[in-house]
Amino acid sequence: MAAVAGCGGSAGGGAVPSTARAGASAATDRGGPRPPAAQAAQAVQAVAAAPAAPAVLPGPARAEEEAGSEAVARKAEAARTALETARRWGLARLPLPAPQPPAGRPELRAAQGVKLADGLPPVVYRVPTEQPIVFLTVDDGAEKDPEFSRMAAELGIPLSTFVADYLARSDYGYFRRLSEQGDAVNNHTINHRNLKVLDYATQRDEICRQQDQLEGQIGSRPRLFRPPYGEYNEDTLRAAGSCGIEAVPLWNEEAFPDRMEYRYEDQRLHPGDIILTHFRGTDLWPGTMPDLLRKVVDEVTAQGFALARLDDYL
Repeated sequence: MAAVAGCGGSAGGGAVPSTARAGASAATDRGGPRPPAAQAAQAVQAVAAAPAAPAVLPGPARAEEEAGSEAVARKAEAARTALETARRWGLARLPLPAPQPPAGRPELRAAQGVKLADGLPPVVYRVPTEQPIVFLTVDDGAEKDPEFSRMAAELGIPLSTFVADYLARSDYGYFRRLSEQGDAVNNHTINHRNLKVLDYATQRDEICRQQDQLEGQIGSRPRLFRPPYGEYNEDTLRAAGSCGIEAVPLWNEEAFPDRMEYRYEDQRLHPGDIILTHFRGTDLWPGTMPDLLRKVVDEVTAQGFALARLDDYL
């Protein structure tokens, strides 16, 4: 079910008078009385006979001034459009813009929120950063709501998805379109089983077959993997590494259409936190996928954070 909330409008601007409209015309533009017809005709003839006035700023200076004015106008128009889009999707305020991602993914070191072991992909609950950014991740793949993907695209909200084949296979086209709009499609196994209770060979099959499936369906081999239910052991990490996985992001918060659940007592976001949510519909949730995204964006913005793309940092 599509969620439609809020509305936006734009105000039209009045026409700017031409430089040819001088004398009587200018008086009319300012709201003054119109002069007699003869005087108006003389004014028009005088303007036509007069040589063109030189530009105030000649050559490169003039071009620079015009370019600067155009840039300011473009920025103002972009800001107006962004605000209208936020209102149309029912957001409480305009989302904060994320900073430019790093030129290279930062090196991970053992710290709170990062678990490292020799030869194994790191397990990450929180990306080490001082910037006021957090990351939204979406799991499974059952609900394929086009309004959700359209809302994310129009608002410029980056997503990192973790897709299980048995839920996604009915319409991999939906996830291809997410990938085409810049949202990463990552590995969440073939059958969404609790890997911790499986032997190494079965775990490797679950992970590696989904690597192959996503490479064939989406066109790229995932670098990130999330174990179903967040359950894993050393065999899971060894199997994931053998399939080409470079990092295993988990989460510190979980989002629903009507609330956010926090891992820590302060019930607040922290720089680098990873937020978990799911592709689910109204059969399981008290709201739609757009309702969910609205809740997340409003909560993140109210706490002074921007949403960034997880795959740029891990």
